[in-house]
Parts: sequence; structure tokens; C-alpha cells
Amino acid sequence: MTNQLARMFLTFSKIGAFTLGGGYAMVSIMEREVVDKNRWLTREDFMDILIVAQSTPGLFAINMASHIGNKYCGVWGGVVASMGVALPSIICILLIAMFFQTFKDNVYVEKIFMGIRPAVVALIVAPCFSMARAAKLSLSNLWIPIVACVLITAFGVSPIWVIFIAGLSGFVYGRFRKS
Repeated sequence: MTNQLARMFLTFSKIGAFTLGGGYAMVSIMEREVVDKNRWLTREDFMDILIVAQSTPGLFAINMASHIGNKYCGVWGGVVASMGVALPSIICILLIAMFFQTFKDNVYVEKIFMGIRPAVVALIVAPCFSMARAAKLSLSNLWIPIVACVLITAFGVSPIWVIFIAGLSGFVYGRFRKS
């Protein structure tokens, strides 16, 4: 069990250290490490955890790590995975805070961040395609995420309402479809 926890800590530390852009940017890397490389979870379990982590209050990356760790190694797995994914960010923030005033107006630092921004957008968008595949989106149900995006971005509808209505609609549809 100790070896599993150590491996989990190192894996999640690597994910936390090499992912810029927050929790959503981590999804594709996390999926590759957890499902494909280490085979700790099936793709379906990963998607279930992704959905639960999105609807759980708190930091998305921590939620993902704690749910994955708990599923694979119990409570200690959740704690260790969460610590692993958070520790690199904590260290980076401390280092940046110590030296930010010195480098904040440096032209090279500004150019580095200008190059990083588009890559972060790609890291956030890429999981959308794997989530669409895992959710078995087709032409018959593709309208659902499109309508949800329009409601949230164009009309300012709270994502909480969108999730609630989608869940309720899925429940009702499932009940009537079985009949």
C-alpha cells in the first residue's frame, strides 16, 4: 500500500507541476496518467469522477485528485493525491511571491506568458473532445451541450441551473423511455 501511495503522490505531483491553466487544463493529462498509463480507473469511472468533481464545491483539481485517490486507495489515497496535485502549485506561488516584484516588468517574462496563454486555452479545450467521446455525443444529442453553452455565455444563466435542469430532464426522459 505504501508503494501505491508513493506512486500516486509522484504521479499527481507531476500532473500538478506540469499543467498550467488550472483544473480543466489537467483533465487530459490526468486521464492519460490515471486511465491509460497506470490503469487505476476505467475510462467510465474517470468520467463519473469528472462529473462528480465538477459539481462538488472546491477546487476542481483537488476534487479530481481526491476522488481518484479515494477510489483507488481509499481515504489515504484521496489525501495523498490531493497533496500531490496541490504541492507544486503552492511551491510555485511561494517562489513567485518572493521574486515577482523583481521580474514583473521584464519584457522576456511578458513574452513567455504571451506564448503560454494560447497553449493554456488548448489544454482547457482538449478535454472537451475526449469528454464528448466518452459521453457518446452524437448528432441527435449534440444540441444539449450547445444549448447549455449558449444559455451560460449569452444569457448569463447560472451553470447550477443548467446542471439541475439537465439532470432533471435526463431523469424524466429515462423514466418515460423505459415505459
